[in-house]
Amino acid sequence: MNDLSFAVPLWVWAAVTVGIGVMLAVDLIAHRDNHVIGFREAAVWSSIWIAIGLGFGCILLLWQGGEVSSTYYAGYLIEKALSIDNVFVFALVFSFFAVPDAYQHKVLFWGVIGALAFRLVFIFIGAELLQVFFWTAYLFGAFLIWTGWKMAFSKDEEVHPDRNPVVRLVKKIIPTDSKFHGAKFFTHINGRRVATLLFVVLVAVEATDLIFAVDSVAAVLAITTNTFLVWTANAFAVLGLRSLYFCLAGLLRRFRYLHYGLAVLLAFAGVKLILSETPVGKLPIPLTLGVIAATITVSIAWSLIATRNQPAEAGGQPAETPAGTAGGHDEAPPTPHQPAATSTHDKGTP
Repeated sequence: MNDLSFAVPLWVWAAVTVGIGVMLAVDLIAHRDNHVIGFREAAVWSSIWIAIGLGFGCILLLWQGGEVSSTYYAGYLIEKALSIDNVFVFALVFSFFAVPDAYQHKVLFWGVIGALAFRLVFIFIGAELLQVFFWTAYLFGAFLIWTGWKMAFSKDEEVHPDRNPVVRLVKKIIPTDSKFHGAKFFTHINGRRVATLLFVVLVAVEATDLIFAVDSVAAVLAITTNTFLVWTANAFAVLGLRSLYFCLAGLLRRFRYLHYGLAVLLAFAGVKLILSETPVGKLPIPLTLGVIAATITVSIAWSLIATRNQPAEAGGQPAETPAGTAGGHDEAPPTPHQPAATSTHDKGTP
């Protein structure tokens, strides 16, 4: 697969990694008191993370030119759009386990660290496979097309996060208490160290994101196999995932048709990846960027227009969600381990 190739010194990798670590530390310090995050605070932080992500593209423009910068923006946009789908499932997990609002940010913070680690591993493995074995482009492409089809047309079904195989395995291996103990992941009961319900929630979030990491990384690899661009596009999009959740939690009911747009993006990425190993070759980056931007804009606008008479919640969990998203507050919040009467599109969620 022919792709962008430019030398990235080790110190640049180190600087970007340290910068990401510093930003995570700042975010942790800013929310160390476990306070409830309101819409205004979340919007400010979301703006900061988006500005950082867009600003990095400007740095690439000055350093390596327009093609590299445009490729990064294409990857960043598709990853940012797919991260909205993460928000739907996080809302489901939090609602299912009735996680207090004040503790949700802590779960998302550590969840994002896990998400970054998963993506870094998948990026290097996926990029190496695509470079060495040309036929893996067909496999990844078919996987993305299949995932897009499932996202768009699968029937709604009840989802039970506590039945996730990873969650069940962890609960068998680690002694677990069925209650929250403040913001603690572990506590001592009768002299015995046990995991709290909040730790179980974290495992559910991480297990869910493991699936998201596979298709989101594959989607960006369809745009470029340059590991530096794929990593930075993923990292800067995922960094703002916590704030994005608190921004959109009360608006999820309005994104009724967004999953169709995300399905189109996944299918487009799959087709693009397959075409890259045919005489057609790689589609131009301007075309890719245009398709991504247009698809996101149309699906969001379509959703907002169709639901314009539905008031959004002021904050917290969504009041009502469209087909393909997580559940909300039309009923009393479910108690931990109570089957949630919600549904989601089948994207490999727990």
